[in-house]
Amino acid sequence: MAELNTGGDGGGKGGKVRSKKQNSKVDLTAMVDLAFLLITFFMLTTTLSKPQSMNLGLPDKQDDPTEKPIKVDENRTMTILLGANNKLIRYVGLLATPVAGGTPKDFIYGKAGIRQELLARKKMVLDYSAAKGKPKDGMIVIIKPGKKSNYRNLVDILDEMAIVDVPTYAIVNDFSPEELKLLEGK
Repeated sequence: MAELNTGGDGGGKGGKVRSKKQNSKVDLTAMVDLAFLLITFFMLTTTLSKPQSMNLGLPDKQDDPTEKPIKVDENRTMTILLGANNKLIRYVGLLATPVAGGTPKDFIYGKAGIRQELLARKKMVLDYSAAKGKPKDGMIVIIKPGKKSNYRNLVDILDEMAIVDVPTYAIVNDFSPEELKLLEGK
């Protein structure tokens, strides 16, 4: 509270009498208690966002020498090589004998690059399979990350596989000498 100074110090000139300013104190205990109650309430009632992961099917580590390799139609396969400096090369079929329109070609990541190529190739494979009477045979993509490629490129190409909805893809680490020359040569 403010006090009015009515004392007669007798200061002399008889001017105005001013009140003395006092510091006011506000008790913040109730507000701090309320803040901690609200923080506790929201921490207990909310759920934190869970990290999303992509399911990755990995083969067994057993190497059976009697097992025959699976023969896959070359028209259905596309190989994507990941190199240094965000380099991305794709070819369709075998590198030595590429399918028509499947010669090695450089691409960029994203909607105007590899995604457009994947969508076009997927449509061609589905049309090809339907003409042969096998409408469920889809495209197979083999992803080969090079030693100089970075993790971001692998994640980007896996995102493209999910966006385009490629049914079968594999991450392979075996490079032929021709593929290594292709990655380093261009």
